[in-house]
Amino acid sequence: MALFLIERNFAEALEVDADGVSSIIAVNDDANVRWVYSFLSADKRKTYCLYEAPSAEAIREAARRNDIPADVIVPVGEIRPEEIVAAGQN
Repeated sequence: MALFLIERNFAEALEVDADGVSSIIAVNDDANVRWVYSFLSADKRKTYCLYEAPSAEAIREAARRNDIPADVIVPVGEIRPEEIVAAGQN
């Protein structure tokens, strides 16, 4: 599956609890998308989330069903510094 970075803007501060996360995961599973992890801004109004999904449209569908924004969706790749360093030492 492809990786996507999603920027979400919330009008109010975001409060996340275990029940809310479980509900999001259930909808995501049904839409065939996986929430890998997120970063939360200091003011709790913006998140940057890494997702695995077959397409940006699948993420939009899951976001719509979860009633959460998906303001910007960017396909991304992965770079790990330790792998670059290890490759350079060969």
